[in-house]
Amino acid sequence: MNFVTGKTTSVRTAPRDEKRARKAVKGALDATVDQEDLPDLTLTDRAYQELEELITTLVLPPGMVLGEQNLVQRLGIGRTPIREALQRLARDGLVVVMPRRGILVSDINIRTQLRLLETRRVLERLIARLAAERSTKEEREVFAGLAQDMREAATASDDLAFMRLDRQFNDLIATASRNEFAVRALESMAGLSRRFWYQHYKQAADLPLAANLHADVCEAVARRDVDAAGAASDNLVDYIESFARKTLDV
Repeated sequence: MNFVTGKTTSVRTAPRDEKRARKAVKGALDATVDQEDLPDLTLTDRAYQELEELITTLVLPPGMVLGEQNLVQRLGIGRTPIREALQRLARDGLVVVMPRRGILVSDINIRTQLRLLETRRVLERLIARLAAERSTKEEREVFAGLAQDMREAATASDDLAFMRLDRQFNDLIATASRNEFAVRALESMAGLSRRFWYQHYKQAADLPLAANLHADVCEAVARRDVDAAGAASDNLVDYIESFARKTLDV
């Protein structure tokens, strides 16, 4: 949910908690992967990340035709990494390759979003349940802190704090689930979800409710309550689905 309105309040986004979250994620990675085996960010990865952000934040809007040479000049990255990044974006559904016509930024479609949410519901429930079962003591402490911060962001309706906390939440629950296949499948839908939210959140979102529902998931994981974590995840997706349907009236 990448959105920034510039509005800030006194809500705590404590550096201490951010450090704890980063440490917990790094600790989990260290336990499962030799750090020397982790590849550096490639030019293709960089091109993908930059283009995905431009598309999901609507800087490159739906229907826009993308030219490889223009993207090379804009990003300062070579043609081959740009082409490979566009192929990945096409697999994610963010662009459409039109033979002999170029590459088109895909439309934002409510029906596509609802089908996507059917799949997200299953994957997010699985990841939440696994995180409750497999998280370390240190990770559960971070989840408890994130829950508190989410509730404070909800009370203050602080969208900037929520955005930062949501990013920490997504990273931590993915790591704590210790199932790279489920995480990878969910990540392939992340761009379409972020773009849909970015287009509509100012008109249709209930930010305090969204933050509190995230907090419910965090608290269930912190308690190691597998069933409650799955139920809280379903409640969160119920809200996201209702938000998506509400956009039809906006």
